[in-house]
Amino acid sequence: MSDTTANLDLPYILPSQAQKHVTHNEALQLLDAIVQLVVSSQAASPPPDPEEGDCHAVIATASGDWTGQEGALTAYIDGDWIFIAPKPGWRAWFVTEGVQRYWTGTEWSLLPAPSAFERLGIHATADETNRLAVSADASLFNHAGAGHQLKLNKASVADTASLLFQTAWSGRTEMGLSGSDAFQLKTSSDGSSWTTALTISPEGAVLLPTRPLVRASYGETAMTPPDGTLSGFGTLHFNQGGFALGSAIPSGSGNRLIVPVTGPYLVTVNVSCTAAASHTVSLLKDGSVTILTIRDFDSGSASYSQSATAIAWLEAGSWLALQHHGAAELQFGYGKTELIAALL
Repeated sequence: MSDTTANLDLPYILPSQAQKHVTHNEALQLLDAIVQLVVSSQAASPPPDPEEGDCHAVIATASGDWTGQEGALTAYIDGDWIFIAPKPGWRAWFVTEGVQRYWTGTEWSLLPAPSAFERLGIHATADETNRLAVSADASLFNHAGAGHQLKLNKASVADTASLLFQTAWSGRTEMGLSGSDAFQLKTSSDGSSWTTALTISPEGAVLLPTRPLVRASYGETAMTPPDGTLSGFGTLHFNQGGFALGSAIPSGSGNRLIVPVTGPYLVTVNVSCTAAASHTVSLLKDGSVTILTIRDFDSGSASYSQSATAIAWLEAGSWLALQHHGAAELQFGYGKTELIAALL
């Protein structure tokens, strides 16, 4: 049987040994030096005023009381230096550097960072779903060379790779690849009902699925609106973004066209006459505000079409209709007398 332990070389108390306390105290001193190992410095010579319990790592070329002890740990105990040979794998906290090192067998090397974590929380608690959780005023991802990429990868086309922006843990905006390889920007007011505001196809085509657009007419018919009356709409040949038919107009035929979103609109009115006659057609907002006017005082006999375009500020909930003067017979319908409007 050896006189010391296998790993830490602590002395055993032997049978019939005199002054057993000496051996026991020596073992306690060694334990006190190397358990929860803290190294004050790496140095080649003793400090001038060592403190009881200080531990140092001896480096080349050792001098003074440390001569010949390169690679050893030394602790100042009871007014003297004791020397301990570290074994490969021992770890220690190096106070002056603020780092943890391990003994390789020849040197104290920096302890490598783990290559992988199951979960990581930075001032936050990570869980099985959010395996990386960060709670901070800001997060910085800086380049290590000239550029930097943040990558979100998904397993298949039908999966999702996106950024979700929340208010009080309820989703409000999401952008990324949601169920396809088309880039989408979606918005929500309650975190459950979502509207796709922008789509960019993999080929680069940009679509605005909820942008207010409309192409509306009274219907496929010919009609001579009485002088001073209005004509509304009955057919939405194309409709996107919330345009809708409202109640009947105050005087004349058809229904009000309701504006869905406040903003600047590009509006075009086409007028098609079955025979030439003097007439005026105006686009009105809320039955009183004139947006544009088409005037024709030609009394010839040929049928013809005219159009006018303007930019107008329209408020959500306001309504549009056409006002007529004159006695011309108009042809209503797609590509004839109609209104086209688009939010800019």
